[in-house]
Amino acid sequence: MFVLGFSASPRVNGNSSHLLSLFMEQAETKGFETFVISAGKQLYAPCSGCGNCEKKGTCSLKDDISGNLFSLIRRADLIVLSTPVYFYGVPALMKGIIDRAQTLWSRKYRFDLKDSGESFKKGILLSVGATRGMTLFDGIRLTTRYFFDAVGAHYAGELCYSGIDGKGEIQFKEGVEKDISEIAHKVLTPLQNRKKIMFACRENAGRSQMAAAFAKEIAGHRYCVFSAGSQPAEKINPVVVKAMGEKGHDLLFNVPCSLEDALNKARGAVDMIVTMGCKEECPFIPGCKQVDWNLSDPAGKSINEVRIIRDDIEMKVKSLLSSLP
Repeated sequence: MFVLGFSASPRVNGNSSHLLSLFMEQAETKGFETFVISAGKQLYAPCSGCGNCEKKGTCSLKDDISGNLFSLIRRADLIVLSTPVYFYGVPALMKGIIDRAQTLWSRKYRFDLKDSGESFKKGILLSVGATRGMTLFDGIRLTTRYFFDAVGAHYAGELCYSGIDGKGEIQFKEGVEKDISEIAHKVLTPLQNRKKIMFACRENAGRSQMAAAFAKEIAGHRYCVFSAGSQPAEKINPVVVKAMGEKGHDLLFNVPCSLEDALNKARGAVDMIVTMGCKEECPFIPGCKQVDWNLSDPAGKSINEVRIIRDDIEMKVKSLLSSLP
């Protein structure tokens, strides 16, 4: 379970940063892994409008965003954008990141490739503004909604505070911590209560990635699904990415993960492990049900051979999930 936060303020330890810190503390208390992206610390170029993402589905710029951020967005169960109001919008450095999400928008709407977890991924907005106008947050709300839609997250709520300007002033506003606690409970509890299923293979570059994608699409609202490998590869098998793309699943930004890292992120609490080629290397977890699938390794196989493996995995996943409560 992973919460990704965006701190949009260029001011260190500002009011919106404080709001995000309060929320992340709530998430960590509930057992979520968290990570914060500070817009001012990212090394990236603004969108150049080259059109490469709409023609080829990838960004022509190679930097922190294309190299890491898209992968974090894909992995997140919840995205939190915390921002001050700059001329009725988000600060320039955050707007630059949002503009670069055009790549994910293009993959979704031009190439029909979606995040497998889109059915349950959510996003919330936290914002602080100095004035008190009725329309103070309208621009940010609209931008945030379109940003969340582009990255495959559903707008699940907001906390917006007006009349807050001085550095640290939000800390003295009555009721803020209660507000944060309530919205955190609302969006995190359904994610927290899901049982955990891990799909594991040798490289986490093919079989387990495909199985996790199908499981997230079918039952991600009921199960926290993740995948791992006993000997993780550096990247996903490109033939697997292509084969899953034919089914509408976007695996391009997925990153192979080791069994150890996956179990650490799950806090060791896994209800079921489905192995497919690494059974002997999977750790014994008391109370965890283990299932083994005899599947061919797609490494080095042609696209037609991978399609057969993909379809077999899809049927096995559907059968498994239909047998679970």
